[in-house]
Amino acid sequence: MGRILPREFYDRETETVAREMLGTILECRTPAGVASGIIVETEAYTGEDDPACHAAAGRTRRTAPLYGPPGTSYVYFIYGVHWCFNAVTRAEGLASAVLVRAVEPFSGIDLMKRRRGSRVQGVNLTNGPGKLCAALGIDGTMNARSLQRGDLVVRAGRPVAAEEIETTARIGITKAADWPLRYFIRGNRFVSKAPKALPAAM
Repeated sequence: MGRILPREFYDRETETVAREMLGTILECRTPAGVASGIIVETEAYTGEDDPACHAAAGRTRRTAPLYGPPGTSYVYFIYGVHWCFNAVTRAEGLASAVLVRAVEPFSGIDLMKRRRGSRVQGVNLTNGPGKLCAALGIDGTMNARSLQRGDLVVRAGRPVAAEEIETTARIGITKAADWPLRYFIRGNRFVSKAPKALPAAM
């Protein structure tokens, strides 16, 4: 396992962090065990001027972690069903974050499968922001925490070359839906919405 990424890694432009988080390892420790995945897809949400960013509504009780120090977690609930994990970026007060959309299972895979249930097969284990949180055990108790210590961290992985990275518009949103702020590792089967030519199973 690589070193835990320092706060300075996140204290940069959100788009840069989103690209460079590809290939890193998201690790979560719970009483049930340790599970981790290689980050293969991210989206950048760049602040109050980004209509799709939660910070567009200003500072509220919910969005307060976005305004915190870089390298902090922002974990929120959507559709009354799913948790989503984000890493806060840029300087404190500049609300922005990287949403992790998909990971490729790395460790604790049996634990992930138990959490997701016997009906979940192949790439469906972690190929979406809600799915990966369920598999890794990430929930609202891990909101607004430092990603440099504790139960939820991001570790260095393998560098991903620029030619391996695909950039597209973000997905699953209605505002600023055409902004090219989604990044993923080309050809990876765990990407949440991949080209149809990719195989659908592990």
